[in-house]
This record gives sequence, structure tokens and C-alpha cells, in this order.
Amino acid sequence: MGDWAGYLTLILMGAWVTVRLTLMGSALALVVAFVAGLGRLSRQGWVRGLATAYIEFFRGTSIFVQLFWIYFVLPMTGVALTPMQAGVMALGLNVGAYGAEVVRGAVLAVPRDQYEACIAVNLTRFQRMRHIILPQALPLMLPTFGNNAIELLKATSVVSLISLSDMTFQAQVVRSQTGNTLMPFVTILLLYFAMSSALSFGMRRLERRVTRGLDGVR
Repeated sequence: MGDWAGYLTLILMGAWVTVRLTLMGSALALVVAFVAGLGRLSRQGWVRGLATAYIEFFRGTSIFVQLFWIYFVLPMTGVALTPMQAGVMALGLNVGAYGAEVVRGAVLAVPRDQYEACIAVNLTRFQRMRHIILPQALPLMLPTFGNNAIELLKATSVVSLISLSDMTFQAQVVRSQTGNTLMPFVTILLLYFAMSSALSFGMRRLERRVTRGLDGVR
């Protein structure tokens, strides 16, 4: 019994690594999504081109390959990253590419008369985006952002391939040491489900809050 308690502690330590990866990867993905999504709407052709190239590349290639490039190939150029840094970068850039299309679609979904009203009152492009367009587009983004965050959580398991001790890696360690497959993998299955449920709950609360603030109703 004491041995299993120790193995459970090992998996929970891995779960903390997974939580950190999810939070930091999601933060990076959010920043990248807005930069690339708004970049695709830029009037500058080279900005649109760079944003489009980034989005298509990271959506069109495997996250496994992206992770290996970031961790194993970048050091050849003098950019050495820790496993945690490489994992956060791979997850953030990959999911951020999908989030960029969410940002672009939500901004384009704002009614055209809102843009015309902004022009009529002589707002700059930045003022239009900050005060009028993005506040209306944000509620449209949140449901898909929530799905993206859950996908990122599930994708954190790829970091076990670069020996980062997330909970999938730790479950494999427990299995190799005990010969028991059921206990460690049922444990991480339940932990992934609990984490994704917490993310879903948090995003639903955020959606209600943003919508209430926008509509002025409870």
C-alpha cells in the first residue's frame, strides 16, 4: 500500500507539470492567436503573408515534428531550450495557429455597420479595434478558445517524448516499475478528465461574465 501511495505521489507531481504546461502554453497561444489573427486582417501585404505562412505551417504539420524541431534542431542554431520551454513553445505555437483563425473569424463576424459607425465618429483603426470591434468579437471567440485550451491540455502528453516528466511520462514510469498498466493509466485518465472539466467550467463562467457585461443583463 505504501508503494502505491508513492507511485500516486509521482503521478500527482507529473500532474503539476501538466498544469504548468497547460497554463503557460495557453497564455502563449492566446498572445500568438491575437497577433496572427489580427495580422491576417492587416492592410500590409507582408504582414498578412507572414501571418498566413505561420498559421498554415503550424496547422499543416504534426505537433510531434514541431516539438522535435524545437527541442532537438534549434540547439544546432545556438538556441538551447529546456524541455519545459520547448514544450510550452510547441504547444503555444501549435494551438495559437488554430486560435488565430478563431480571432479572424470573430472579428469579421462583427456587423459591418459597426465599422461604419466608427468611421463616422472619426475613430482610428486602433481605437475601433480596441473599444468597439474586439469587445463584440470576444464573446464569439470564447467557446472555441475553451475547446482549444482543452485540446492543448490533452496535447501536453507529447512532451513525454522529450523526457519531460508530465503525468503521462510518470504513468509510464510507474507501469515499467510495477508491471501494472491499469492503475497508472486509469489514474491519469481521471486526472485529464478532471482538468478538462475544470477548464470547461471556468470558460463557461467567463462566457457568462463577458456576455453579461456586454448586454447589461444578469
